[in-house]
Amino acid sequence: MSRRRTLGTKKKIALLVGAATMAGGGAFVMANASNAAQTTEDARTKAAQDSGVCQGLATALGNNQRFIAGQRADPDAQSQARIENREAVVAEIERKQAASGCAVGESAQDSQTAQPPQAGQEAGQDAGAPADDQAGEQVCAGSTVTLSGEGGAPAASSDQFPVGTRLRVTNLDNDKSTTVEVNSVSGSCALLNNAAFEQVREEGKFLIRRALIEKVG
Repeated sequence: MSRRRTLGTKKKIALLVGAATMAGGGAFVMANASNAAQTTEDARTKAAQDSGVCQGLATALGNNQRFIAGQRADPDAQSQARIENREAVVAEIERKQAASGCAVGESAQDSQTAQPPQAGQEAGQDAGAPADDQAGEQVCAGSTVTLSGEGGAPAASSDQFPVGTRLRVTNLDNDKSTTVEVNSVSGSCALLNNAAFEQVREEGKFLIRRALIEKVG
């Protein structure tokens, strides 16, 4: 004849307390993991903001949005194609904003706050340019420079200079220069495409705050 074993009241209480403790511990671990993830995300966002990544992307987005608005306000036969191209660029910039922890869709217009040239470097002279390159005429004093998000060989777009104009852009923070031709219209004095921007950028930055822009040739 089998005998059923029954748990005493004290044992039942002990098991219930143990189960509650384990459940509470699990919740504590999950809460800590959630807090750690949020802390990491906050740190990543702050780092992006401190390095100028968010500002650079916001400026690039604003320039492209202004260009699209201009094409819609005064369209020509090629405006729709240009708008579609720039809408694809806007989508790519917003993807980069999300990946960098920046506010997606945040835009800003090109800054026009003048910056003085570095010591020993007068306006219109480029210490970082090749010795055999001719001197240029400084233009758009104080403009910041960012990227358009467009691919292709190094080139620039501009709202002030016609296609074929040669511009030399120097990053005064690292003395790197690139000389490119304007091949399209944009919403700023000089907007570099991805390849040209890579030649003068600082690591991890999407904005050149201290730029020297020269018209050459």
